[in-house]
Amino acid sequence: MLVLASPPGGGKTTITRELMYTDPKTVVSVSATTREKRPGEVEGQHYYFVSREKFEQMVDNKEMLEHALVYNKNYYGTPKAPVEKYLAEGKDVLFDVDWQGNRSLSAIAPHDVVSIFLLPPSWDTLAQRLHARARDTEEEITRRLAMAEDEISHYREFQYVVINNDLSESLHTVRAILDAERAKRERLLDVDAFVSTLKP
Repeated sequence: MLVLASPPGGGKTTITRELMYTDPKTVVSVSATTREKRPGEVEGQHYYFVSREKFEQMVDNKEMLEHALVYNKNYYGTPKAPVEKYLAEGKDVLFDVDWQGNRSLSAIAPHDVVSIFLLPPSWDTLAQRLHARARDTEEEITRRLAMAEDEISHYREFQYVVINNDLSESLHTVRAILDAERAKRERLLDVDAFVSTLKP
């Protein structure tokens, strides 16, 4: 379970998409949310868009791995069933969540979660990236920047920190972390059987 987190504009969505398209062993967990669908977003691909009532029902039925109220406005959460299915198939599941999601997932599965926090190279760069998206109102950008400071303050809760100055370099670093974590002995499920064959 690979967690990628960052403040808004930190690059987590871009890196998540790159890993999804280039790494056949990795699948991206699709979150459920109560926020409105944005132009170009596809149901079941970007998010599962549900009503607040439906979301709270899923929480009550223990159908969520984790969930959080973000910006005191909208709920976001990870449906449990698809994640369990992917893990059973031997896939690595990538989570595009915030620090609250990381904290919840790490509490549920402390030995299975690998967490990476992406930092912007500067505050000015973060603001420029949010403006360059040209999809949010000025009011929304101001609100996101106001929350980014709090988001960044939680970087110590993550196992790895990557300063996202150059996208290509950051992607290379994230892939290196993923490869190293996959090679850990306790994650090599068939290694004992393989070692037993290495006898004269």
